[in-house]
Amino acid sequence: MTNIHLIGGEKGGVGKSVVARLLAQYFIDHSIPFLGFDSDRSHGALLRFYAGYASAVVIDRYESLDAIVEAAAEQPERRVVVDLAAQTQEPLMKWMDESQLLDVAPEIGLQIRYWHVMDSGKDCVDLLKLLLDRYEQRLHYVIVQNQLRGDQFDILKASGLLGRAQVLGAKVVVIKRLQEAAMTKIDGTSSSFWAATQKPEAGAAPLGILERQRLRTWLASAYEAIRAVDP
Repeated sequence: MTNIHLIGGEKGGVGKSVVARLLAQYFIDHSIPFLGFDSDRSHGALLRFYAGYASAVVIDRYESLDAIVEAAAEQPERRVVVDLAAQTQEPLMKWMDESQLLDVAPEIGLQIRYWHVMDSGKDCVDLLKLLLDRYEQRLHYVIVQNQLRGDQFDILKASGLLGRAQVLGAKVVVIKRLQEAAMTKIDGTSSSFWAATQKPEAGAAPLGILERQRLRTWLASAYEAIRAVDP
């Protein structure tokens, strides 16, 4: 079974690209072959931070989206990561539905996993409900509680949707908070997460010794959460 990981959530600013980068780094560090696709035309994170592994995808062109499935089927041992920009869910779902992707996928050895990345606000909860209503048990869900964008998920808990998703087989991933200054330095130097853990070259904008250690601890925690999904 080849896993296609769709990193979404529709709302902008919830940290979809951070999750895509974490998954890419996880595959690299565990010597798991993967291919990335980036749908953000203006500042795609996979294209920026993991350029050697990623290519662009045009979300409103079926032939471009079809290439994702072709790439997955071509090498069954290779994972596929698709970083979805904000406001791309509807054209993506239209392509999935008109192509009957979820019906065809098991026949050609594909598993489609949708990572619903959430902050602590109500918008993300409402979007999760729309997703569950649309696909119910037909889609493999990963619910990502991104503490980089808030650590109180009381609205989600009160909604009952988390339990509903888990009944449908959803996995839950918690991405813990990383010091904002460290993330700003990483992004400012366009460093991969691995590169940011290393002692910087002369002249580079460095992370300090303890910042690098906190980053390693954060990565280890994220990897443990990802591993539970069995990506």
